[in-house]
Amino acid sequence: MEPRRWLDQSQPQTLQNAVVLCYINAGLSLLFGLLAGGVGLLLLLPVVLGVGGYGIANEKKWGYWTAVIVSGLALADALLVMALAPGFGAILNLLFIGVLVALLLHPISRHYQKLWFR
Repeated sequence: MEPRRWLDQSQPQTLQNAVVLCYINAGLSLLFGLLAGGVGLLLLLPVVLGVGGYGIANEKKWGYWTAVIVSGLALADALLVMALAPGFGAILNLLFIGVLVALLLHPISRHYQKLWFR
């Protein structure tokens, strides 16, 4: 039985950074969602993003695809918020989510995931 880890330092730097950003985005989204009085599905997506990051750290295909799908949804949401209510917070959120999607879909990340993930 192999040990579970929160961050796998043997993975490429793009995936390591993507895992860290998954955790950061999940934590900040949960914090701001709870402070804004959010409930239900709004708080479920950050949890799923954190779980996806954990799956990537443990080289699971489901973790990679979970993180890609949820970060894509978050990117669409950030673009919508940016279009409706532009501001510094919206720009910062769009930047973080955009970088996360770019790291996950980077050719090195995709190649490593295809080759090594189970």
